Amino acid sequence: MYKLVVLTDADTADGFRLAGVDVEVADSNEQARKALNSLIDDDTSGIIAVNEKMMAAIDERTQKKIDSIYRPIVISLPIKEKLEMGEDHRAYLARLIRRAIGFDITLRRG
Repeated sequence: MYKLVVLTDADTADGFRLAGVDVEVADSNEQARKALNSLIDDDTSGIIAVNEKMMAAIDERTQKKIDSIYRPIVISLPIKEKLEMGEDHRAYLARLIRRAIGFDITLRRG
């Protein structure tokens, strides 16, 4: 069985651990890159969720590797700071959805 692993910073790691998720902590972008490459090469990894800030710092070689494999699936997680910076929440969420599924979805209040 494949596992879900979250690659994030120490500040958000405990929340994921409390949810029962395997967590890898990286304190720098270089540590995140090394950990991500290790997780990609791990045969038990099914989904790797990476802190969006760390994902943005991934080098081109690692990104090409992610794009060329079918498993594990590597996704980025939105980070709290991004939501607090004043970016329109709807626009931000719409961008995440568009990137994840490839379609624009209009978010409306019911």
